[in-house]
Amino acid sequence: MTLGDGILTTLGFAGYLTGALLCAAAAAWILRKGDKDRPDRIPALVAVSVTGVWCALAAASGAQDPAVRFVEAGRNLALIFLLFRLFANDGRDESLKPTRPLVLILALVQLLQPVLLIVQTRLALTPELAALIFELGALLQLLVAIGALVLIHNLYAGAATTSRQLLRWSALALAGIWVFELTFYVIAYLAASEPLALAAARGLCFGMAMAALAMGANAANAGMQFRPSRAVTFQSLSLLVIGGYLIVLVLITRSMVVLGEDLARITQVVFLLLAIGSAVVWLPSQRLRAWVQVTATKHLFQHRYDYREEWLRFMRTIGRGSSTGPSFQERAVKSVADITESPAGLLLVPNEEAQLELVARWNWSTLAVPAIAAEYELSGLLEQHSHILDLNEARAGIDHRGELQHVPDWMVEAEDAWALVPLIHFDRLVGVIVLARPRIERKLDWEDFDLLRVVGQQLASFLSEQSGQQALMEANRFDEFNRRIAFVMHDIKNLASQLSLLAKNAEKHADNPEFRADMLVTLRSSSDKLQTLLARLGRYGQGQSSTLQSVNLTDLAKRIAAQFKATHPVILTRESSANVTADIEGLEQALIHLVQNAIDASAEGESVYLEVSTEGMNGRIDVIDAGCGMSPGFIRNGLFKPFVSSKQGGFGIGALEAREIIKSMGGRATVESREGIGTRFTVLLPLNEASKVLAHDRNQSSEVA
Repeated sequence: MTLGDGILTTLGFAGYLTGALLCAAAAAWILRKGDKDRPDRIPALVAVSVTGVWCALAAASGAQDPAVRFVEAGRNLALIFLLFRLFANDGRDESLKPTRPLVLILALVQLLQPVLLIVQTRLALTPELAALIFELGALLQLLVAIGALVLIHNLYAGAATTSRQLLRWSALALAGIWVFELTFYVIAYLAASEPLALAAARGLCFGMAMAALAMGANAANAGMQFRPSRAVTFQSLSLLVIGGYLIVLVLITRSMVVLGEDLARITQVVFLLLAIGSAVVWLPSQRLRAWVQVTATKHLFQHRYDYREEWLRFMRTIGRGSSTGPSFQERAVKSVADITESPAGLLLVPNEEAQLELVARWNWSTLAVPAIAAEYELSGLLEQHSHILDLNEARAGIDHRGELQHVPDWMVEAEDAWALVPLIHFDRLVGVIVLARPRIERKLDWEDFDLLRVVGQQLASFLSEQSGQQALMEANRFDEFNRRIAFVMHDIKNLASQLSLLAKNAEKHADNPEFRADMLVTLRSSSDKLQTLLARLGRYGQGQSSTLQSVNLTDLAKRIAAQFKATHPVILTRESSANVTADIEGLEQALIHLVQNAIDASAEGESVYLEVSTEGMNGRIDVIDAGCGMSPGFIRNGLFKPFVSSKQGGFGIGALEAREIIKSMGGRATVESREGIGTRFTVLLPLNEASKVLAHDRNQSSEVA
């Protein structure tokens, strides 16, 4: 015996011993964990047990021992019977009667093996006769292997979708056994002797197949699939690429040798230069390597998501609305968070200046979000590139689209913030979903990006549709309101005319001079007030106010605080020299409304505070209360919307009118509020100096035009 034969014999012993142990473990697994009502349970147990006995005898006596050969024939018969009983898992043992003759033929052919074995041990007196018997035995084994593979194909290909999951592991194990046997006996027939290398691996191969067979004996484990890790797969691909390169190199070199030594040497040099050039291009290029990795992942791995289930869950979450349940905005956040198993999320929506503002929270009440969650630069980048922003990369300093400098600090500092998903509808940013970090930490990959991008587009269309419906409803209600206010203005105008006429008649016919004087003062005062109201109503919504003048915000704040002194404490806590350009009557009306709202939201006796300061080129006055506060959803969708009021019986146009009055003076009004903490209304108006500069610029522009 040579050294190589000795090594193969040792490996064969170890393989058969390992196979016997695996078969014993598989039999124990089937007894304890196997489904007791499956028709293939007993045949599987018999096949595993006989295979284990065969492996044990082969390890003890050698695979060529006659007793081992007899047990091998019994093993094949048990496997054939198991294959037939697997058809009974979905009732096809009754409907596929043509398979029975094939099974019977395979069993009869296999029974010829013991006969040949007896003939070989008793009558093979010459080498020629022994070789003939060996070839005949190999041919019979080939027939059995081919017939078994045909049955396995019919078993799995003809099974229903639900049955395939139960048959997956069993069919895989039997296919592996018979493919190995087919290869083994083809080589043995062609070489007129058993291949020693395959013979050494035979026991281990059967042991592993029996382990897979045991795995399929339990319905709970039958759905398990072999999914190698991505690192192992990519390393295997690297080995295959290297091996393929070497094979191609050898083939080309050998081919060129036939044409001449010089040409072969030139080919080797050219091949080496091409390989070096490819390596120089490949290794430094992160983009190329990332593209190859993503492409391989898409085609080598089963998708992480069940897209049908994800889409159905998304639609159920969006469509499940009720008057007492979460709002549509909250459901929108949840629908996206469920995809990545994020425990919480936020919805940010662009305001009129394209700045992102908080509209809704889902399970994230502890995160402090500023009134302006992000500036317009970030909105523009997300809208332009539809880029899903991984905040872990932002924290690591990785910049893809120039977004790094525009990510707000509060997002970076919030360790739970994980990703930003833009909601794009017809190339317009409708909103941004901020997702919290999943409980099981993982990195966003191409499949997350693809699915979140598609879901974001669908969700953006829903949000746009809702906004369109709200705008249509508001337009209809405004139309009705305009019709009503037209009648009111007509009646007020008639009343003003009547009062004026009364004043003129009283001036002519009243006998008592004192009574006449008092009546005239009262009537004229009422008439002036009505005319002022008509003028204000007439210019409402026309833009820039026509009666702008210099207003000292501190004096105005003191006057407003004095008006409420008798009913509720209003305290001026901060004074600053801030002279702004405004319509004093309109500004006073707007501030009185804001103060009254603050009083209504506060408890009885709880102070409302006024602060006057400057901010850049603007004068600023803040109205602060520690009342009940407002939710982000109400601020976004209700506070500045007509006919929506948080007060019982409120008409819902006061806040809108206050903001429009301030806008008509070239200013703006903002609000910050937290439920249970309080509210801060901020009014910004241009200082006198800034107004002069703006007026000068406007005049120059008009002259140029």
